[in-house]
Amino acid sequence: MPQSALPPSSAAAAAAADPEPSCSEDGAREMDDEDLVEDLLATVNSARAYADFRRTQRKECHNLLRWLQLVLPLLEELRDSTPRLTEDAYRRLTLLGRAFAAARRLLRSCNDGSKIFLALESEAVLGRFRTVYEKMNSALDGMPYEELGISDEVMEQVELMNAQLMRCKKRTDTQDIELSMDLMVILQNNKDDERNADRAILDRLASKLELQTLPDLRAETVAIKKLIKERNGQQEESTKQIVELLNKFKAIAGIDEKNVLGGEVFVTKSLDKCPSLMIPDDFLCPITLEIMTDPVIVASGQTYERRSIQRWLDSGERTCPKTRQPLAHLSLAPNYALKNLILQWCDKHKVELQRREPEPVAEQDERPKEDIPSLVEALSSIHSDVQRKAAKKIRVLSKESPENRALIAGNGGIPALIGLLAYPDMKVQENTVTSLLNLSIDQSNKIFITKGGAIPLIIEILRNGSAVGQENSAATLFSLSMLDENKVTIGTLGGIAPLVELLRNGTVRGKKDAATAIFNLILNQQNKVRATHAGIVPVLLKVIDDKNLGMVDEALSIFLLLSSHAACLGEVGTTQFVEKLVQLIKEGTPKNQECALSVLLELGTKKQPLLVHALRFGLHEHLSKIAKTGTSRAQRKANSLIQLAKKCY
Repeated sequence: MPQSALPPSSAAAAAAADPEPSCSEDGAREMDDEDLVEDLLATVNSARAYADFRRTQRKECHNLLRWLQLVLPLLEELRDSTPRLTEDAYRRLTLLGRAFAAARRLLRSCNDGSKIFLALESEAVLGRFRTVYEKMNSALDGMPYEELGISDEVMEQVELMNAQLMRCKKRTDTQDIELSMDLMVILQNNKDDERNADRAILDRLASKLELQTLPDLRAETVAIKKLIKERNGQQEESTKQIVELLNKFKAIAGIDEKNVLGGEVFVTKSLDKCPSLMIPDDFLCPITLEIMTDPVIVASGQTYERRSIQRWLDSGERTCPKTRQPLAHLSLAPNYALKNLILQWCDKHKVELQRREPEPVAEQDERPKEDIPSLVEALSSIHSDVQRKAAKKIRVLSKESPENRALIAGNGGIPALIGLLAYPDMKVQENTVTSLLNLSIDQSNKIFITKGGAIPLIIEILRNGSAVGQENSAATLFSLSMLDENKVTIGTLGGIAPLVELLRNGTVRGKKDAATAIFNLILNQQNKVRATHAGIVPVLLKVIDDKNLGMVDEALSIFLLLSSHAACLGEVGTTQFVEKLVQLIKEGTPKNQECALSVLLELGTKKQPLLVHALRFGLHEHLSKIAKTGTSRAQRKANSLIQLAKKCY
């Protein structure tokens, strides 16, 4: 992705929408002095109108708005005094206008753009902010304040702001490592491999990106459709990832829609011929975002397509999807008034409603409904066979639905399950820890599981349990470590060392679970040291060397976190590891190259001799190539290393 963080067509359109004041090639002025100043003021004021920024860029957007605000007094004094601008002053104000136009385009994309896209391209977007800062700094550096008649107070304010811009130019790019790892884990997992541990990551991502409510998901769908249109069939792999993530977020929000445009309305032939036709929002089902053919009203007063809300209720949900209010009853009342309005609108605009086949009648499940309170009670039975059967059934039920998890927790299932973690039968341990993994999806359950004293018992299963028990213990520790206080608890209670051991000798699934848990835990600084003392560095090196394992990126992501801690640097920062990084930069996949470049940049920044050794090992020729042909992130890292390398000579 180019540094603009917008597809080429979008960047061109944005540039056309934001004409920039300039001087012609012969030096003639395209605007008179007053118009130039007014144009600058208008650009800043229009940029300040954006306020609903995406969370991943929100802090940077507010910083940029603050700096634009600080320039306003300078422009207002110029407007009020109307001095004759010298060539130098006009040139600098023209450059400032270009910086302001770039800032406005950037703020608009962070205000209106796809949240998923902006998260995936967060580094590229940060690069755009730095470019804007550089443009503003270049325009203001040397501004002839005296000949413009600017007051000392305003001059000091602008110069102070410019000094801050200079520091921002020199600031090292940083990314949300946790967000990056979460995205990598979710995008790499196959559908057949997804478990409730992955659901915990999805929940965290949905919270971070603010994609949990139906209105938010609906707006994101519109933004992605716009992005797909702008890309015009290019960057198919990136588009596929964005749509897949959107569908995952819709799935956990209860929206059953999987088409390629992330849940747009059914497009009949009539609609297809008129793509600009705007369907009234009230005509679209809030769940599927399709135009409704059989609208019904639920107890909360909201209207949905009958088949969509029926699926929601059949899945065990008892809340209104849009408002999240508990439903007083499950009756569905036809909304005849809205249906008539939809039919009238379709007739007027010659839109053919999609005729859907009726839902097949589900066969009656002959199995008796499990009595969850009785099963929870059976977990504490004095008869071992009863306990075993109950633990097995609770494991299955806890995965099936939120309603089941609520019933299990509400009937005292968590302390009963914790009591079985020390059971001498490995199969019972396996079923018990997996049940707790499923229950830990819910935030409140994480707290109850931790307070119930489960963590040391889960760590014991991680050390000595069956292969499946170890895998799911690692996954449970990962899920519990979503709470920051649990990161500390797990580290203090000795959970890091057995995770490292699982990464060394576990099954493929166990190694993946261990890597994910370790990454999340070493976001805590002290756990970085614990992992290093547990011997994680040689284990990670073996993971990188095992090409069949396919965990190079996960290992490098952990190395990146470790290399940021001074106490771990001596263990990580070896010439042998640097040579391995150079080899990956030379021969690895595009993602391997990105990760290896990131780790090498971190090491080289802290220990220059390591970068010198990499250069002697043939790094420079690979950097030059990647800087031209690599992925957008790899290009940025390669260019940063090239600049750092110049200081080594």
